Amino acid sequence: MPVKLSTTIDKIQSLSNTVNSQLISELCEYMKKNGLSESHINNTLKTNMLFSESLGADVSFYDVKSKEQIINFLDSKIKNPELDPDGRSITTYNDYLGDIKYFFRWLCNYKLIEEDQIEPVSEWETPSFAKIKKKKTKRLSPYLESEVWDREELELIIKYEKFKRNKAAIAMMWDLESKNHVKFYPLYFH
Repeated sequence: MPVKLSTTIDKIQSLSNTVNSQLISELCEYMKKNGLSESHINNTLKTNMLFSESLGADVSFYDVKSKEQIINFLDSKIKNPELDPDGRSITTYNDYLGDIKYFFRWLCNYKLIEEDQIEPVSEWETPSFAKIKKKKTKRLSPYLESEVWDREELELIIKYEKFKRNKAAIAMMWDLESKNHVKFYPLYFH
């Protein structure tokens, strides 16, 4: 069962570095104030709490100045290919990287800037030490074969959708690899 945001927030104060604990609390308030989803806030907080613990009690986020500090943490999340043949841990690596980049973008473009000089989020720059490329995965899809809907499941879902446009969108997204010569049957719109 996923951890609730309130549980994550309660755990922030237990971080070994009080400076990092305070920064993560402030990030949480910023994200809430800007209407971000609870799921996004929760994931970002949990990732940065893990990163803080990996840095240790004596290193604050203000002390992070090199890519290696971030990469060492991210690499610890990559599993051995024998244990992870599908490469799912690469997705975790990339998700954690996004959460850490978001934190440092907030820190350097909002927290450390005078209030009258704060830029809109769309113009925030990623600090050079956080400019790390995502890892590429050999997986064609993040889903396993068993996680893809088959036709019967699709028809069941479409049956209960009340809007025709949504039925059409669901039906078309189901098979993005269809050929343009294949007829689209209005079976889904009854």
